[in-house]
Amino acid sequence: MSEKPKGKLALYWAASCGGCDIAVLQIGARILDVAAAFDIVLWPCAADGKVRDVEKMADGEIDVCLFNGGIRTSEQEYMAQLLRRKSKVLVAFGSCAQEGCIPGLANMNNRREIFDSVYKEGSATTPENSDDVRPQPETEMPEGTLHLPVFYDTLKTLNQTVEVDYYLPGCPPEGDMIWTAITAIVEGKLPPPGSVIGANTTVCDECKRTRTEKKIKKFYRTWQIKPDPDICLLEQGLICCGIATRAGCGGLCPEVNSPCIGCHGPNDGVQDYGARMMSALASVIDSDDPEEIEQIIRDGVPDPVGSFYRFSLASSLLRRKKRSTNGNGAAAATKTKAS
Repeated sequence: MSEKPKGKLALYWAASCGGCDIAVLQIGARILDVAAAFDIVLWPCAADGKVRDVEKMADGEIDVCLFNGGIRTSEQEYMAQLLRRKSKVLVAFGSCAQEGCIPGLANMNNRREIFDSVYKEGSATTPENSDDVRPQPETEMPEGTLHLPVFYDTLKTLNQTVEVDYYLPGCPPEGDMIWTAITAIVEGKLPPPGSVIGANTTVCDECKRTRTEKKIKKFYRTWQIKPDPDICLLEQGLICCGIATRAGCGGLCPEVNSPCIGCHGPNDGVQDYGARMMSALASVIDSDDPEEIEQIIRDGVPDPVGSFYRFSLASSLLRRKKRSTNGNGAAAATKTKAS
């Protein structure tokens, strides 16, 4: 009896830190089981695969693609479209692909502002640039035209670019969750398309700390207090996002006295993670005085975007900071499609 043919697996790294590629190795020796079930046809971080080889494949020839990272450039957009066509199952792997994550915070600035911070003479990264040289999509050279990917004004999530079959949350996903997803794929036991693979409850349900009634008079930064190791961090005035964040991580951050920062994203049915988090915090502030409430928020939450949209700005209802007005005082375009 002939052995069952191997499937084909692709992994791709777009606008992200690369932690998701490293996280794949968290499954340990089980990586050998992955190798037994799949031929890895593309994994730029670990193997010298060529885009042209993927282009030559038949549509749907790749069984599973784990795509991590948001879409920041024209090259990443092309790869998302290419791998969507070539893959039977496309997984938004990790927070950057699912929500935009930390790179998505750049949506608080436009492309010009980002390039100014990097290339303007006297900046931290470019102390000397008297000619104000900036990256160009095309540069003519004696040998021919050199090309660079176009840097988009807005970072997009994967599902804002192509249709996504499944989502695996986390920054990065935990090894056990990665293995659960791979096992489900191999055994054909996947949930309905569009599902998030993992738990549908909150980090609070996984947290071992004692919880009572929450009445907050003051929020603290993490460096301002030494929290009790047994009591709910939010009850001690630390902004712990476990109350609004999908479980699946095992509550690892609260376990080591660090508040949850929300990297597993929202539960099913939550349209805007930041709004859910703000609503949750508003319900525990112990005051009916509008001025006192405003003071508590102003003192304890100096960075609302970083606190509530750290991972999800690009996927939120806000998506990005609105464009500024032009020289005539008229409102500039506020559409969020990447330019």
